[in-house]
Amino acid sequence: METKFNLLDYDQDGLKEVIKSVIGDSLDLTPYRLRQIFQWVYRRRVKDFSSMTDISKKLREALAESFEITLPEIIFSQNSVDGSRKYLLKLKDGSEVESVLICQPTRFTLCVSSQVGCAIGCKFCRTAQMGLKRNLKVSEIIGQVMAVQEDVWSRGERGITFDDPEAQAPFQNIVFMGMGEPLHNKDSVISTVKILNDEHGLNFSGRKITVSTSGLIPAIKEFGESSARANLAISLNATTDEVRTEIMPINKRWPLEDLLETLRQFPLKAGRRITFEYVLLAGVNDTDEDMKRLPVLLRGIPAKINLIPYNSNSGLGYYPPEAERVQIWQKTLLSKGMNSTIRWSKGMDISAACGQLATESMRAKKKLEQALAA
Repeated sequence: METKFNLLDYDQDGLKEVIKSVIGDSLDLTPYRLRQIFQWVYRRRVKDFSSMTDISKKLREALAESFEITLPEIIFSQNSVDGSRKYLLKLKDGSEVESVLICQPTRFTLCVSSQVGCAIGCKFCRTAQMGLKRNLKVSEIIGQVMAVQEDVWSRGERGITFDDPEAQAPFQNIVFMGMGEPLHNKDSVISTVKILNDEHGLNFSGRKITVSTSGLIPAIKEFGESSARANLAISLNATTDEVRTEIMPINKRWPLEDLLETLRQFPLKAGRRITFEYVLLAGVNDTDEDMKRLPVLLRGIPAKINLIPYNSNSGLGYYPPEAERVQIWQKTLLSKGMNSTIRWSKGMDISAACGQLATESMRAKKKLEQALAA
């Protein structure tokens, strides 16, 4: 049996091209008709072409012959004591990735993965220990969003049901901060963001989407020049090249000076900022000198600094500073006129916090729970 094209792999422009290339121009493929197909997929969540009732039967049959609409399969989930939930999702080839629904005081945020594993090699990150298996397709990234939405709707949690999904989104924000380096898979990530942005797609505001990167300069430039609307976050984590190269080998190729100059030129809309994520590692990058250097480094960049006390990963040799030290950092940065927040991590009890995602650990947890249940 021939492999079918997954319609979730294409934004509106891509959908037009792939449908025309596969079934030709003989059928009713006006922009209006293509938009209808897009809306059936994303707004009405139809996976059976025969249900697309305002499209001709001939076109529905042609679509069903060559295309499919399939999501990753949720095979396991874990609930945290703080209300967050981690999902293990199985892809069509058997690969697995993790997504995290983060419970915050006033909203829910979904953290999605962009790769199976990661090639960047940050020394403090559990995902980095997996190495890079492969990039995710658009359908495998947007599919995480849709699969988690449908899971929350099916549970009827917080009064949210599938009856009116457009009016009752189960989460308000999406961050590309899961497994992988998003801009190492920039084409799929950019197409995914376009689907999220699209009013006929999932209709998320660009202000509610954040794409994080370790600092791939050429990809940052391409992302800024694209029509994808999302916030940019930079995983900075050091104030000197020496320390940053030690904990983030990517810095050897794209050092701080080059990275920060690129960010000074990054196209930002009025009132928008670049978020700088700074994972605080006790005795490594949390010195008084680092605290003084950081505002100087970011001079000239509309910036928000997100301080992240390290989430311990057994065996990696790094530890978080004391909470008092983290607060001193924030107070100092605020006194220098810097916009600074502390991200106290969620989901640590289920290894769902920043830098802790790795499918091997979750699979082991699942097997243990199954064995105990048996």
